[in-house]
Amino acid sequence: MATEFEDGFPAEKLFNQGYSYTYDDVIFLPHYIDFPTDAVNLSTKLSRNVPLSIPWVSSPMDTVTESYMASAMAALGGIGIVHSNVTPSEQADMIRSVKSRRVPILSSPVFKAPDSRIADEFDSHDVPFVLVTQSGTQKTKLLGYVAKSDWLGLKDKEIKLGEVMRTDANVCVPWDYDLRQIDGKLKEEGRDFVVVEEGGEVVDAVTKEEVDRVKGYPKLGKGTVGSDGRWMVGAAIGTRDSDKERLEQLVKAGVDVIVLDSSQGNSVYQVEMIKYVKQTYPELDVIGGNVVTMSQAQNLIKAGVDGLRVGMGSGSICTTQEVCAVGRGQATAVYKVSSIAAQSGIPVIADGGISFSGHIVKALVLGASTVMMGSFLAGSTEAPGAYEYDEKKKCRVKKYRGMGSLEAMTKGSDQRYLGDTAKLKIAQGVVGAVADKGSVLKLVPYTMQAVKQGFQDLGASSLQSAHDLLRSKTLRLEVRTAAAQVEGGVHGLTSHEKKAF
Repeated sequence: MATEFEDGFPAEKLFNQGYSYTYDDVIFLPHYIDFPTDAVNLSTKLSRNVPLSIPWVSSPMDTVTESYMASAMAALGGIGIVHSNVTPSEQADMIRSVKSRRVPILSSPVFKAPDSRIADEFDSHDVPFVLVTQSGTQKTKLLGYVAKSDWLGLKDKEIKLGEVMRTDANVCVPWDYDLRQIDGKLKEEGRDFVVVEEGGEVVDAVTKEEVDRVKGYPKLGKGTVGSDGRWMVGAAIGTRDSDKERLEQLVKAGVDVIVLDSSQGNSVYQVEMIKYVKQTYPELDVIGGNVVTMSQAQNLIKAGVDGLRVGMGSGSICTTQEVCAVGRGQATAVYKVSSIAAQSGIPVIADGGISFSGHIVKALVLGASTVMMGSFLAGSTEAPGAYEYDEKKKCRVKKYRGMGSLEAMTKGSDQRYLGDTAKLKIAQGVVGAVADKGSVLKLVPYTMQAVKQGFQDLGASSLQSAHDLLRSKTLRLEVRTAAAQVEGGVHGLTSHEKKAF
């Protein structure tokens, strides 16, 4: 006769004791392994109609997600949500930039008109060529190009570019060329760069140096591609009437999903905006939030959301819990909201509180369909901003700021905290810096492998199986004491070097 063991606690019991738990507070007990790590499938849904290959979302913060980050996320099989701390037209341009790419490269080509004279563009080591177009801007016909070597060899530096440019139709490739095709073109013709065009207009330029950089990272798959054959990308908007005009521009630019960006999403403003979006653009998925309670979530589900964003005050640069005395521990919030959202088939995004792969495992197993990250991706090659050297830390850093910081609020993010009409601005975030993390094209695949190993230890070969094991009370948890948390990390050493991969 089999003996029944009562070991650990089911999630339902653990999260109904009146405590607000963070990810570090809880630990899963291991389960039975009967499959290899490579058998773990982390494909999921961001929202009702947006599938992803990996459960990874970059946060709509102005120091995290613009076109480069969103392109990289799509290439990896996740998705980026472009922030709204810019004008509607600038945000729409970022969406168009992502939709017109099929390779996650960093590129900022210089455009000039044929009657222009180069003044100082070639003084920069980062400008190997200048593209000459009809209007002197992007999205017009390419007439030719001037290479830096050609320009430096000229005696008359006042000559017009149209008189010295090279005209070479073979330098152009279609917008939908992937990395392999572009690499083949560069090698076959011995070129240093190619110009990407669509419909006879210049879209971008890709250098051999960038192709070689991306080739050095783990191999990319198909990525997150929509029915239009283009990379999928999301965008954040607020809940004011002016955001309806912003939304219109984003839809025209081809946005695939909208995130209503608010620190406290359970408001009449958000409910009305959800209804407006679904009535005006019924085919467009809209994600509501942020929420941390079941009642908050239920209100937005009734309003018609296609996804929910969970988290309040759990981000590393967020001070909402400290300033406003509201919020919830992220582990508890994710479990509670996911429990109610699952009844309506609404995917949940665990937003904030992620410091390493173990937190991702916990967020996903507790019920989330995806994890949204800010600080985890900030400081990467693809994040907005320039690197600076920190003399104290002896490393390169990039600025990372909360959208509730006073600095970000001056750009317009105060609307997210319903403070855009207030005379006195109260910060709910800080400004800081994070160390250089390298490219997300390397960071994400290695982190995902660690997540898969966590799922294997739990005996879950997919997100759905993890959720089933949790709800059937097969997976068990315990609360960790402060001493247990210390024991669970690196300890007892005078010094060490910690490398994740």
